[in-house]
Amino acid sequence: MSTERISQRNPAHLGAPVDAEARQHRLELLTDRSAASGLPVTAQRRAVLETILDMNNHPSADQVHAAVLAKMPEVSRATVYRSLDTLVDFGLLVRLCHPGRVARFDPRTSAHHHLICLRCDAVRDFEDERLNQIDPPDTSSHGFALQDLRVQLRGVCSACLEKENTT
Repeated sequence: MSTERISQRNPAHLGAPVDAEARQHRLELLTDRSAASGLPVTAQRRAVLETILDMNNHPSADQVHAAVLAKMPEVSRATVYRSLDTLVDFGLLVRLCHPGRVARFDPRTSAHHHLICLRCDAVRDFEDERLNQIDPPDTSSHGFALQDLRVQLRGVCSACLEKENTT
């Protein structure tokens, strides 16, 4: 597998703001899932979800907090973190975890994969039909109920490679 192929810059893989119809549906799901769990739809929780839906990357909690602060100067970091946890619990966001790195959040909850730069921590969406064909292993013998299978391809992005080549 060539590094050039994986690190190609492709704006479609950066992640994109969710389209208007999907955005509205996600906000309706927030209302439904909040009601089902007995939690109110707070202005802060809604602002956190709207902010991530409008972003074109996989933001960290601190990046989400900074963006929400621009709209709601009184919102605390703790409120944003709790809201992110709730939105993940509701299935409205996916928490992307990679060892030794800051967790990032993805508004795209459908199955897809990621390219993760080991130098700058950039995360890009990645589609490859071959990865979608992976047959999940039977994990029940390990006392584990598999719920999701996503592949993280780790390497160096084109921007970092360009920096390397110019230094």
